[in-house]
Amino acid sequence: MIITLKDGSTKEYSESKSIIDIAYDISEGLARAACAGEVNGEVCDLRTVLDSDCSLNILTARDEKGLAALRHTASHVLAEAVQHLFPEARVAIGPSIDTGFYYDFESAPFSREDLDAIEKEMKKIIKKGAKIEHFTKSREDAIAFFREKNEPYKVELIQDLPEDAEISFYSQGDWVDLCAGPHLMSTKGVKAFKLISSSGAYWRGNEKNQMLARIYGTAYGTKDELQEHLTMLEEAKKRDHNKLGREMKLFTTVDVIGQGLPLLMPNGVIMLKELQRWIEDLEDNEWGYIRTKTPLMAKSDLYKISGHWDHYKDGMFVLGDEDKDKEVFALRPMTCPFQYYVYKAEQHSYRDLPLRYGETSTLFRNEDSGEMHGLTRVRQFTISEGHLVVRPDQMVKEFKDCIALAQHCLQVLGVEEDVTYHLSKWDPENTEKYIGSPEVWEETEGHIRTMLQELNIPFVEDVGEAAFYGPKVDINAKNVYGKEDTMITIQWDALLAEQFDMYFIDENGDKKRPYIIHRTSMGCYERTLAWLVEKYAGLFPTWLCPEQVRIIPISDKYHDYAAQVEQKLKEARIRCSVDQRSEKMGYKIRDARLNRVPFMLVVGAKEQEEGVVSVRSRYLGDEGQKPLDTFIREICEEIRTKQIRKIEVEEQK
Repeated sequence: MIITLKDGSTKEYSESKSIIDIAYDISEGLARAACAGEVNGEVCDLRTVLDSDCSLNILTARDEKGLAALRHTASHVLAEAVQHLFPEARVAIGPSIDTGFYYDFESAPFSREDLDAIEKEMKKIIKKGAKIEHFTKSREDAIAFFREKNEPYKVELIQDLPEDAEISFYSQGDWVDLCAGPHLMSTKGVKAFKLISSSGAYWRGNEKNQMLARIYGTAYGTKDELQEHLTMLEEAKKRDHNKLGREMKLFTTVDVIGQGLPLLMPNGVIMLKELQRWIEDLEDNEWGYIRTKTPLMAKSDLYKISGHWDHYKDGMFVLGDEDKDKEVFALRPMTCPFQYYVYKAEQHSYRDLPLRYGETSTLFRNEDSGEMHGLTRVRQFTISEGHLVVRPDQMVKEFKDCIALAQHCLQVLGVEEDVTYHLSKWDPENTEKYIGSPEVWEETEGHIRTMLQELNIPFVEDVGEAAFYGPKVDINAKNVYGKEDTMITIQWDALLAEQFDMYFIDENGDKKRPYIIHRTSMGCYERTLAWLVEKYAGLFPTWLCPEQVRIIPISDKYHDYAAQVEQKLKEARIRCSVDQRSEKMGYKIRDARLNRVPFMLVVGAKEQEEGVVSVRSRYLGDEGQKPLDTFIREICEEIRTKQIRKIEVEEQK
């Protein structure tokens, strides 16, 4: 048996060997650091016995897949510790994730004090260093085992498996869990970990199921790596839009109103209005869009034609009962079928196309409660939605133009370097989720792939992420904690025109089916606002700031002049206020900084006498005195061009 290692060297053995034994044969240090193995590209447990020629990569905590095995082991240590301290807690699932691991329990919620106690218990378990063993049971025996232990969630998981399945278990001392692995050789390998937080999570992500208590943690190969991560988390908390957005009075939430239904505060409304006006003017005046305004709901008949009733009904808010009511309505989760009927309201020739319909749409989606988060995952949101009805020969150009428009928006917002591009494809193994033939899907996916290659846009392909009616380009970004969300979507649709009997008259007088592009130019306004809060830590470009200038008179005697300055600024459409409080100058300046106002205008005797203002900015600090007209001209130009200025001075505390 010849084993080919990652560096190209080989090991030859006359008998079968486990991966951990091969690791020891290479070096004792490697064996001690080993977390898992990768055999012919597949991640395996260190206990896996090799008996034929293969390639082998010994994975340590420095490898992503090796670190996942370490974190998976940490989740088992966590579960054991919880059941030591809270014997009534029932275990559910506990996987590794990109940022660490979690485990779900049927239990009362866990406090920070509880997490601290659990950490101490985990350290005791790790110190004992129980050997981790792998074994299997028949499906019948596995169900009996967990029934005896009163673990209903494990029983349910096993019952979903085929009757002839061999069920995989791992034990660490007396504690046993259902698990496919891989895991470390012993609990001693978990050396640097931290429990981060606790929250609620529905069993299997379904809000109709039991609410469980989830504990999040993280683990690394070294204490230094762990500390680096914890420091990053502390910095992330400072930028977290869910915290910072509330502090800045951009939005709030109220339990009595409901999850996923944020209230936009005046400051947040100002920012969304700026974004909306910019996008609408950009689309209409520079990219040839025409604006529609369509209803927020429709009869179920509409969604049955589009396919949403069959493929997306669970994600919709349905008004009425199909068994009892003559008419059943639903709040719209999308705008497309509404705009199709705008198109169908009159006949169109090939000369009329493309027709680019844009709408600032309010949409409603019945997201799971456990998925709700600030402004990034909500049940009601506003989107820069649009649908292009095009001739087939126009499709590629128009699709590329949609990508170009999206890229322009990203550039203006200063976030173009923060995104990744994804070709979201159908899943040929799960065809019931989609409409259309395999040939159509392969053709349309091929067109998008070619376009992205021609535009030199790096991208990854995601199977199963397409809409049910067509593939798409998803432009994604990560939040401060590393979770990825889709910000902008551009979809290729060669199918729905048929279902809605949409056509145009070609040059020969014949009816032909158009193609449709579903797209956003900037995506969901609420999610974009959250993104910008975290990107800029609240220090937005001047054109987006809820308050752009604060006027600070040095004493009550100069309130009148401050009011004159304010009036001129407002005439120039600059958002400003006057701080008339009887506080010291230092306090007022610090307060303006804390409120992230980009410009302060200090006015006193000299300023009043000469008709000037003393300018302090977040970008350059003390800029000295300027004629008021000069300052107005400069800031108006900065706002008009949507300039993103570099902060060149360290902010004074």
